[in-house]
Amino acid sequence: MDPERIRRNLERVREEIGAEVEILAATKYVVADDLPALAEAGIELVGENRAQDLLAKQEAHRDLFTWDFIGRLQSRKVKDVAPNVRLIHSVASESALRKLEEHPAKEVLIQVNVAGEDEKAGIAPAALGDFIARCPVPVTGLMTMPPFVERAEDNRRHFARLAELAGEHGLVRLSMGTTQDYVVAAEEGATIVRLGSVLYDEH
Repeated sequence: MDPERIRRNLERVREEIGAEVEILAATKYVVADDLPALAEAGIELVGENRAQDLLAKQEAHRDLFTWDFIGRLQSRKVKDVAPNVRLIHSVASESALRKLEEHPAKEVLIQVNVAGEDEKAGIAPAALGDFIARCPVPVTGLMTMPPFVERAEDNRRHFARLAELAGEHGLVRLSMGTTQDYVVAAEEGATIVRLGSVLYDEH
């Protein structure tokens, strides 16, 4: 990991999406030893996908970043994740709600399956209000993982729909957009974009 390359990429992304959108660096494929390079480059917010990796990386470098959890939330891992992150992006099951009663998180986002993909986790838009009402911890926003597309523009309608749902439920955070489509996501109101290779690779 080259801090200068990451810094250049970070600056370019910042110019594309503006100062108000949070840039979260996804660290699923970043080994713990490389995390200081991200901090040196100016990364302040990171997101981890797996509970065990979160705990291991925090043990080494907790103070370097603000930490979010962005992976699929297994109910048995809630006790490990909830006390150790600012925000869980991926609450999407009844079992997770039950575990959050026992192990409260500071704040969560509900994952919504706006595209209606069978293989994707997420609450159906029609069930969102009831799910939010039953969540035992503060819900401040929504997250979505739209389909993989060749053209970022093809996901604009999904991002617009998520923003619409957030407005209907009075929620302020929108975690949407990855390396493939973050510019479109920001145009549709993303407050957090989750980025990987666009930050780390040569461009």
